Amino acid sequence: MIVIVHHDNKIVKVLHNAQVIDGYLNQPLTETFIVLASAYPDSLILWCHQSCEAHINYEGLTEVFHHQRILASFYIGSHYLPEQIGYVERSYYLKINKQVTYPTWLMSSMVGGVHASVVNTVTSILPKSNPFDYYLNSLAKHGMTQGLFCYSSPDLLKENVSISYQQETASISILYQFVKQHYKWVWVYFLTLAICVYEKRLPIVALLKSLFFKQQHLEFNLGKLKIHSLKQVNTTSTVDVIIPTIGRKQYLYDVLMDLSKQTLLPKTVVIVEQNPEPNSTSELDYLATQDWPFNIKHTFTHQTGVCNARNIALSQVESEWALLGDDDNRFEADLIASLLEAVTKYGVTVGTTVYLQPHETQTYLNTAQTSIFGAGNSLIKSELIKQVQFDKRYEFNYGEDNDFGMQLRHLGEDVIYFANIKITHLKAPFGGYRTKVKQLWEDDLTQPKPSPTIYLLHSTYFTSNQLQGYQLLLGLKSYKRGHEKNPFKFVKQFKVKWQKSAEWSQKLTQSINA
Repeated sequence: MIVIVHHDNKIVKVLHNAQVIDGYLNQPLTETFIVLASAYPDSLILWCHQSCEAHINYEGLTEVFHHQRILASFYIGSHYLPEQIGYVERSYYLKINKQVTYPTWLMSSMVGGVHASVVNTVTSILPKSNPFDYYLNSLAKHGMTQGLFCYSSPDLLKENVSISYQQETASISILYQFVKQHYKWVWVYFLTLAICVYEKRLPIVALLKSLFFKQQHLEFNLGKLKIHSLKQVNTTSTVDVIIPTIGRKQYLYDVLMDLSKQTLLPKTVVIVEQNPEPNSTSELDYLATQDWPFNIKHTFTHQTGVCNARNIALSQVESEWALLGDDDNRFEADLIASLLEAVTKYGVTVGTTVYLQPHETQTYLNTAQTSIFGAGNSLIKSELIKQVQFDKRYEFNYGEDNDFGMQLRHLGEDVIYFANIKITHLKAPFGGYRTKVKQLWEDDLTQPKPSPTIYLLHSTYFTSNQLQGYQLLLGLKSYKRGHEKNPFKFVKQFKVKWQKSAEWSQKLTQSINA
């Protein structure tokens, strides 16, 4: 293990297995970091500000860096990139829960680490002339979508320590440089517009400077770094499958047949059948008339709603793992075995699959962290079910699956997208929202925009700058598509619709709590 102790972007000392290595005093931090990774290619490379040196949690490092492709850091305060990065960032990676290990590409030089093999993989393509904080954030931003697993981890430090460290904050010009290099070119102009609208200033110098930078298209080729997690997440390899269904008898039958052919059979399939007709009974006669190679728990209810149905099903899970399915999925015989092999290999408790319709083509080919969650195609450790549930504020609308995923992340769990495991989603033409559900705001003279549940989702998990950026982008798109072309009238109308959405999102919460 290499430990780099630094101050003011200069090296204070370097330790190799607790022994000081001479020759690095006052050397520049970024360049030395790269040199040491090359010199010790099989080592974990840690860095810390000198104020943190005595507080590193060495006993917990194996838990943090449980496989070779992890980049983790920690800082309790504001990060290197200014909060205005939220204007252009649309993921859920900025509003970090600092109490748990949380997926994010925001990195800090206060304390952190990465395996030397990761650094050596990117040395020839990632610019090393930038300050160390910029280098780390760039590495994480590029790497996260390519299979580098990036986290904010409080476990890097011992518990209940007090550290007098002030994170350097990048200038507005550096922010513009970062946006220009890591996002599409149009986002520097959007950033400028957002600052003008919400902060009433025009950073023209920073904008002009950014024009001299080009967007970086960096391929890290991290796939050659094999992953074998030290975490033991699977003990029994038992799986229960949950399936909410409504009016899709034949489709559900096909799903059960696919499950019956699994090389690793589920222990139990939990089916929650919904039919809103008061005098209706179950149409799933084959559950009883046909022999199945697994247990079936069948609940019939007149109450519709996928959130309610999934919660009922999750409450009946008994196995170590729960596979969240849908009644119009199709998949190969090795699905369950492949999922268990993948979560074991990566040491994670939540995994989601490729989930495309038959006519769609897979474009995202890297197994990596994801900010989405698939409620019909994900495997989760059942012990987590006791702490999360599908939020009924999203019932009959949108966002319940992403909210469920965010609840898991705020428990300290990550969601991994497995690019080589596939479920086909048929998108059956009937079922689902067959019964017309009247929304609370349906009779309102001014219809909310966006949907109140989308506002609820974003206002809960976005930073304030992200929410403003989303508002501005939605407004621009609405103006382009709408009939009102008087910009002053449009802005006035849009603000009213936005406020209506905020009000109805609050009423949704009140109606659930009532």
